[in-house]
Amino acid sequence: MAVSSNTRQDNQPVFVLHTYPFKETSLVVELFTREFGRISAVAKGARRPRSAMRGMLQSFQPLLGAWSGKLELKTLHSLEWYAGLLMLQGEALMCGFYLNELLLRLLPREDPHEALFDEYAQTLISLSVAGNDSANILRRFELRLLQSLGYAVPLTHNIKNEMVLSEMQYYYVPEIGPVTVRHDYQENGVQLSGKTLIDMAQDDYSDIQTQQQSKYLMRLLVAHYLGDKPLHTRQLLMDLQDL
Repeated sequence: MAVSSNTRQDNQPVFVLHTYPFKETSLVVELFTREFGRISAVAKGARRPRSAMRGMLQSFQPLLGAWSGKLELKTLHSLEWYAGLLMLQGEALMCGFYLNELLLRLLPREDPHEALFDEYAQTLISLSVAGNDSANILRRFELRLLQSLGYAVPLTHNIKNEMVLSEMQYYYVPEIGPVTVRHDYQENGVQLSGKTLIDMAQDDYSDIQTQQQSKYLMRLLVAHYLGDKPLHTRQLLMDLQDL
């Protein structure tokens, strides 16, 4: 259920997802907040060279924000650093932009998801550590995002509530789940093993086959819920690294 507030909110954990120009000197800032979900706020004068807030409007950094307003577009009063700085570079930086675009497209306004906020923060930390497998980090977040938003992603049971068996082959169909009869769903599913589904349910991406098949599954599911308009960063990641 969406939460709205007419009063000023101070010292709220936030991340900047996106900014764009507003009037001559201001910016609209899309924020992911822990207690209020995704909100939009005007940072007045933030495009001026001497604006105190201008240097704070950085994605992927844990911040504390203050805002107020009764309408959908709030007024952002301040931002300050919180919990240290994160450095995302190269592939990890592109993955971060992908996460932000996912949240902007799928997360409703003013619909709080505190656990998802914490998952996003931890995902950014994982991406910032050199040597971590970015693809597996993305799979975990994609799955938890869809689950947090209430989309059915059954992994351990089929539509008849029968357990998925690791040695079986399945055809996974959005909003239906794993099925064993492929010809009924040829146009809108992916083939994978029961082991892959069980591994994903257990958050285990160590197997090479699970890594590959989970990528195709999550690509299908994300595209299904996004609709006709693809993500710009998703295509870029596919072109560069096949993530």
